[in-house]
Amino acid sequence: MRRRVLLVSGVCALVALTGAGVATATSFAPARQPATAFAAPAHEEPAPEPSGILESVTSGAFDRATTYRYPGADYVKVHFSRLQLNPGDTVKVSDATGSEIHRYDAAQLSDMDNWTMSVSGESATVSVERAETDPLGIRSKLAGLGVTVDRVARGQTPAEQASAEAARKAAAAAKPHEESICDRDEKENAVCYKSDDPVAYANSKPVARILINGVELCTAWRLGANNRMMTNAHCFTTTREARNTEVWFNYECAQCGGGPTLRPVKVMADQVLATDNVLDYTLFTVRNFDAISRFGYLQMDDRAPVRGEELYIPQHPRGMPTVITTFDSSERSGNCAVANPAYNGYAAGTDMSYYCDTDGGSSGSPVISRRTNKVIALHHFGGCPNSGVRMDHIAADIKNLL
Repeated sequence: MRRRVLLVSGVCALVALTGAGVATATSFAPARQPATAFAAPAHEEPAPEPSGILESVTSGAFDRATTYRYPGADYVKVHFSRLQLNPGDTVKVSDATGSEIHRYDAAQLSDMDNWTMSVSGESATVSVERAETDPLGIRSKLAGLGVTVDRVARGQTPAEQASAEAARKAAAAAKPHEESICDRDEKENAVCYKSDDPVAYANSKPVARILINGVELCTAWRLGANNRMMTNAHCFTTTREARNTEVWFNYECAQCGGGPTLRPVKVMADQVLATDNVLDYTLFTVRNFDAISRFGYLQMDDRAPVRGEELYIPQHPRGMPTVITTFDSSERSGNCAVANPAYNGYAAGTDMSYYCDTDGGSSGSPVISRRTNKVIALHHFGGCPNSGVRMDHIAADIKNLL
């Protein structure tokens, strides 16, 4: 396929649909280590990429709508400290255009720790829809009914993104094992591959941005035809954490050159089926699986990788719309490849290494072999070389759960 470089002008955002911006992905470029180096450095414990701001608010939404607006944010997510509703009453949360609407009864919100699903864009409007007519809200007030919003999680504004990026660059030298861009950033918007590399593009569709606790980001992907998804254990490990995690499919640029994104399809994570801290994986399910089944799935390549084997990585670095890493200008073929098939992760030889570009938020991405177009590693570390846990090790743990 013809070569492109992802420039700032080519980064897309939820502009036409929601008026929100998305920061570009930039990072430090450590000196390239020899591909023959076997011992990985002592890894610091990674953490999900911080993506948003948690605001404390005190306000009630009774029968009048209340809007929470943060200019430039790309999502808004609301938490309730009080839910006093009659049977049949629902809480409605909508975006500015009314095209994204979520409704909940008290039991549904309680099951989500009183958090709503996010709405895309810079504002969320909250209202209570009564099962019985009460035009002036008098009966509701006399009965002490109503809801209270105490927290709002939201995306960063452009100014906050710039400040966070400056802080990341300042801290990069002290954290050499964060997800890393090696030499120059060669990630590209997924849609750029739609015609030139349709298999890689199709294999980016099952890859999702995940939003954890309203303010943290990782990447996840569908594994197999059933309701199964995989991410890193350092993103989350418990069912309770899963139920505070949103899974966004279809969050990609509409055009290669940038501009608006497609509207994401969002579901909540549900049950954790298996997790392991040494192999750094979590296998989980989602709610409302039918809503995302059309995006397809990936398969495991449960064999040892081969040095020089070509790779590509669909991912959501910094929570950006889907990008794919495939280029490495240092390789004779121009394609990033397995540098060391037996690299040290949390244990000796659990990983394989590569110089495919990643960034914060890429944790949990599938590393896909060009030979088979199956997932051969689960990305989790940076440092140039970057590395992923070999899927042949993970497969032995989870094969009976798929």
